[in-house]
Amino acid sequence: MGHGGNVIQELTTDHREVEELFGRIEALPPGSKDRKNLADQATIELVRHSVAEESYLYPAVREHITGGDAMADKEIEDHAKAEQIMKDMEDLQADDARFDTLMTQLMSEIRSHIRDEEQNLFPKLETACPADALMHLGDQVRRAKKMAPTRPHPSAPDTPPANKLLAPAAGLVDRMRDALSGRGKES
Repeated sequence: MGHGGNVIQELTTDHREVEELFGRIEALPPGSKDRKNLADQATIELVRHSVAEESYLYPAVREHITGGDAMADKEIEDHAKAEQIMKDMEDLQADDARFDTLMTQLMSEIRSHIRDEEQNLFPKLETACPADALMHLGDQVRRAKKMAPTRPHPSAPDTPPANKLLAPAAGLVDRMRDALSGRGKES
């Protein structure tokens, strides 16, 4: 899918891409090695997406939406749950009995998070935030995703400024590890 546009368009495109990966995982038989490869790809996209949201989207939610602090805190809590599930899955192979259980939990958690953002947070932000600010946020999110980590780091900070300082370094290390291992590449 094409990326671009304002922050809501950018993040909605990410949501559709992750859902497409989930559908591909669900279509494969349990234990298939391809399930692990697709789960790794989904994890890469979800971690990059989460870091970008935590760095730019949620601060904008806090600034522009009445009650935004509580909304942002809930979304960050959702991210923490998903990130822990991804961390628990990281070293499992697709034929491990826990893999399918955790994958099902992750998909449920992410689908619920997506529904909440698209039905509640995004419409409120679109109403409260000027169009040029939404476009600028889209640019910031795209840049952040390019530098973001690709592996779950549940103990890393999830709010600015610490996350903005540490994410690029963790991202560099993760991308080097991915390149050496072939992680995230379809076989």
